[in-house]
Amino acid sequence: MITRTTALALDAADPLAKFRELFHIPDPTVIYLDGNSLGMPPKRTLERLTEVYEHDWATGLIRSWEHWLDLPQRVGNALAPLIGAGEGEVVLHDNTTLNVYQAVHGAIGLRPGRRAIAISADDFPTDRYVVDGIAAATGHAVQNDFEDLDDVAVVVRSVIDYRTAALVDVAAETARAHAAGAMVVWDLSHAAGAVEIDLRACGAQLAVGCTYKYLNGGPGAPAWTFVARELHDTIRQPIWGWFATENQFAMAPDFQPRADIARMMLGTPSVLALVAAECGISLSAEAGMKAIHTKGSALTEFAIELCDQLGFSTPTPRDRTRRGNHVAIEHRDAKAIVRELAARNVIFDFREPNIIRAGCSPLTTRFVDVFDGISAIAR
Repeated sequence: MITRTTALALDAADPLAKFRELFHIPDPTVIYLDGNSLGMPPKRTLERLTEVYEHDWATGLIRSWEHWLDLPQRVGNALAPLIGAGEGEVVLHDNTTLNVYQAVHGAIGLRPGRRAIAISADDFPTDRYVVDGIAAATGHAVQNDFEDLDDVAVVVRSVIDYRTAALVDVAAETARAHAAGAMVVWDLSHAAGAVEIDLRACGAQLAVGCTYKYLNGGPGAPAWTFVARELHDTIRQPIWGWFATENQFAMAPDFQPRADIARMMLGTPSVLALVAAECGISLSAEAGMKAIHTKGSALTEFAIELCDQLGFSTPTPRDRTRRGNHVAIEHRDAKAIVRELAARNVIFDFREPNIIRAGCSPLTTRFVDVFDGISAIAR
C-alpha cells in the first residue's frame, strides 16, 4: 500500500533532491506536475540574465557581439552530450516549428524523386501542420503510417508520444527507414533532458527539439537542430538568412551556406533567450542524464502504481524502457478536473480528449508531489 510516508522516504533517499534547491520556487505549497510543458526557473538563470543585462548589454553595448556571435553553437555544444550528439552537430536557434520546417525541407532535398512524407496522424500538432504545409507547397503526399516507405522521402516522428509518453525505439526505426531509402527527422521535444538517448549510436542524422520543458530554458526558449556531421556539406535548408552565410559581415550579394552546423541558422538570435537556455542545460549536464533518466523512471513507476491503487486507467507503458517522464491518466471529466485543481494550486495539464498528464521533471519533481497530486485527483 503506497502512502505519503512512502513518498517522503523515497524523497529522503533521492540523490537528485539537492537540485530542487537550485530553482526559484516562490510558493512551496504549489504542487507542480507540468514541467513536461514548462520547466521551473533555475536561480542561476535570474542571476545570469541580470549579469548579461547590466554588463554585456548595458556596458558592453554593441561590443558584446564579439562573444555573442557564436553563442548558438556554444550552447549547442553544451547540449550535444545530453542527446548523444558530437561537438559541432547541434545549434540552438528559433523555435521547434521553424526547425522542423527546415529539417524536413533539407531531408526532402537529399531524397529527390520520392513523393511522400510519412508522419503519424496523432503526432504533435505543430509537426503535422508543418508536414501538411510542406506537402501542399511541394506536391508531396502525406502518408499517415510507416509501413511501406519505398516512396517516402522523409519520416517525421516524435521520440516520445506527447499524450501517452510511449517511447519509440529510435535505433530500430531509424535503421528501418534508412534501409528503405528514407531520411528521418526525430522530434525530441519530450525526450531531451528527460531520457537517455544517443542519437549517433542510434544512427540518427536529423533531429530537433525544444529547451523549455525538461531543460528548463524558460517560456519560448530557443529550440535546437541536430545535423550529423556527414550531412553538413550537402543539406540545404529553405530559409536563407545572414547568420547562415559564409563571412556574414562581407555583406555579399549572394547567399553561400556555411560549411558547418551554422548553415541551419536564420537571422540574428535572441541572446537573452540563449543565455537562459544555457543555464537550464547546464543543470541537466551537472546532474547527468543517467541519473535524470533513472529518477524519471522511478517517479513514473511510482505514479503508475498509485494510479493502480486508486483505480485510475493509464495508457502509459508499464515497461520503464518504453516510456518517457510523464504519466497519462484517463478520465471522462479530465478537463474540468485539471481546471479545478489548478485553482487549488495543484497543476497538471489536459490533453484531448480525456487525458490528465502528470509530468515528472526529475530535477524539481518530488515523490511527495506525485503522491499529493494524484491523490488530489482522486478527491
